[in-house]
Amino acid sequence: MKKLILSLILINVFGLVSCQTAVNTKEEEKTSNKKTMDTSYKKTDEEWKKILTPEQYYVLRQKGTERAGTGAYNDHKEKGFYTCAGCGTELFSNEQKFDSHCGWPSFDGELGGGDRVLKVNDFSHGMIRTEIVCAKCGGHLGHIFDDGPTSTGQRYCVNSLSLGFKPAEKK
Repeated sequence: MKKLILSLILINVFGLVSCQTAVNTKEEEKTSNKKTMDTSYKKTDEEWKKILTPEQYYVLRQKGTERAGTGAYNDHKEKGFYTCAGCGTELFSNEQKFDSHCGWPSFDGELGGGDRVLKVNDFSHGMIRTEIVCAKCGGHLGHIFDDGPTSTGQRYCVNSLSLGFKPAEKK
């Protein structure tokens, strides 16, 4: 009887470990990037502090988050391109933006076919999330979630402080 109970316990433990490994592997595959950051745009912390506001530095370089509903681009509707506030790279267009009612600008995709925004595993705050960073300067933009209402099913949840805006050219 003891051998049977011990066998059942071992089978359950093995099953739990196997399931967790499968979940972790799937998560790693989902967020692994073959792309790497463009290291030619490296700056020291002192250089970043000179070109960014303290609030932008907190978000872009220290992976901070602005308070929900306070960002300049949350309800922004103008036609044009949203750029990285750190390096000026065009990241998103107004056509990709939608109102997710979450308090931060939300986009259902990125410009450039996926080469301007890197996806990185984020295990902070006791959660498993996917962080999005600028591929050129490594600035923290926000996070991506799989709950978007459009055909992509994605919601790039981005801090306004990590963005700039370039209006579309008038015709």
